[in-house]
Amino acid sequence: MEKSALAVGGALLCATGVEALADNGEKADNDKKDKTMKVLIINGSPHSKGNTAIALGEIAKQLKKKGIDSETVWIGNRAVRGCIACGKCSQNPGKCVFDDDVCNSISEKFAEADALIVGSPVYYGQPNGALLSIIQRAFYSNGASISGKPAAAVAVCRRGGSTAAFETLNMPFQMMNMPVVTSQYWNIVYGQSQGEASLDTEGLQTMRTLADNMAWLLKATGGKPAPGRTSEPWKGMNFIRK
Repeated sequence: MEKSALAVGGALLCATGVEALADNGEKADNDKKDKTMKVLIINGSPHSKGNTAIALGEIAKQLKKKGIDSETVWIGNRAVRGCIACGKCSQNPGKCVFDDDVCNSISEKFAEADALIVGSPVYYGQPNGALLSIIQRAFYSNGASISGKPAAAVAVCRRGGSTAAFETLNMPFQMMNMPVVTSQYWNIVYGQSQGEASLDTEGLQTMRTLADNMAWLLKATGGKPAPGRTSEPWKGMNFIRK
């Protein structure tokens, strides 16, 4: 398993850069013929029916119209552990050593998903910290199950900080060889009080366009993950020379 360094919130965390498995190809193509493709949607808000849920729900409805299934998972509002860079998941691939929160139950769904969409409210210009912890731990411990699959992020805010949060959510996707699905604008919806996101007509249209683009990409590729680093071995380095 290959590793690189990722600076998050001023602390140095280990992040797994995994290769998409070369032998996924033919088997994956055959599997897609027998099942409807599915997008895993993660609601990273502590409110199960808040504005983030409205934005993600608009995506799910549009995906259904395009013949793509989806499953929305809420991270809940209980405590979530942060990654402590212990590396224990290398001894038990696919699972984080901490099994007392929602991280492992979410990452277990990676294998069956053909794509991933993650939505979060904006706190101080950043995504929800609990969601970031889940993404970091799930990608580190079970990245091989999601690497190469299309992904998109959605940020929901009252007024500002959305683009910074949106950028933060997209960064892990790029390290995992995941094609980032775009829309007609940055994937942002506005709203403060519960339900206000439903009044953001442009934001909801952006969500539908995102769903259309996701459906198009999945159908165009047959749900086959991007090849990743299959042409040459990974050459990791840092900038320290002894």
